[in-house]
Amino acid sequence: MNILTVNLLFSTLVFWITARLFLLPRLPELRPRAVLLPILLLHSFRHLGLMFLEPGATYAGIPTPFAYPAAFGDLLAALLALAAIPAVAMNWKGARVLVWIFSVEGTLDLGTAIALAGIYDAHVFMGPAYWIPAFWVPALLVTHYITFLILLKYWKAPGGPQIRPDRAG
Repeated sequence: MNILTVNLLFSTLVFWITARLFLLPRLPELRPRAVLLPILLLHSFRHLGLMFLEPGATYAGIPTPFAYPAAFGDLLAALLALAAIPAVAMNWKGARVLVWIFSVEGTLDLGTAIALAGIYDAHVFMGPAYWIPAFWVPALLVTHYITFLILLKYWKAPGGPQIRPDRAG
C-alpha cells in the first residue's frame, strides 16, 4: 500500500468522525436545504480536478487513462453541483432529481478515479496535486454519503428540499 492510499483512508476516517460527531446527529432537526447547499457549494470546486491535466500541477508522465477521466469527471460533477444550487435554494420542483444526478455521477467519478489511480500507479505522478486525493477526495466522499442520507431518509416530500418548515435550517 502506498502512502497516498494511507492518506486517503485516514483523511476519510477523520471526515467521517467529524460528520458523525457534529452533523449526522443533527440531520433530523435540519432542513435538507440547510445541509445540501454547503455540500453543493463545496462540490462546485471540483473543477480543480482539471489540475490533473496541467503541466506543473502533476509530474510529467501522469497516466492519461487516469488523468482525463478524473479531470473531466470532476468537472462534470462541479457543473452538476452548480446546476443544483439554484434549484435547491429556490425550492424548485426538479431539485431532488438534480441532486440525485449530481450525487450519483460525483460518487461514480470518485470511485472510478480511485480505481484508475491504483491501476495506473498515478500516485507516483501527483506532484503538487497530491492534496486532491489526500484531502479533497475524502471530504467529497463523506459529503456524498451525507447527500445520499438526505435523499433517502430526510427528503421524502415531493418538490423542493424544505420539507420540515417547523425546523431550523
